[in-house]
Amino acid sequence: MPEIARFYGIIIKIFFGDHPPPHFHAVYGEHNAVFNIETLEVIEGDLPDRARKLVSEWAQAYQKELKQIWESQEFRKLPPLQ
Repeated sequence: MPEIARFYGIIIKIFFGDHPPPHFHAVYGEHNAVFNIETLEVIEGDLPDRARKLVSEWAQAYQKELKQIWESQEFRKLPPLQ
């Protein structure tokens, strides 16, 4: 699973050719959550509240790019949360 971003110990990954809905994975230590790209809601798994908020903030900033990566299935790195 390609890593598209990393910040504050959180790793963001996308599986290409994965099942709908469009989503990405966020891994923080032993925690793993799947976020819907359209709604930015957690659809599976869990993260500590602080990590979930950081991922949501990052995803809001790069939602358009996440959609493009999902649709094109072309790997590219995205900037970390700043």
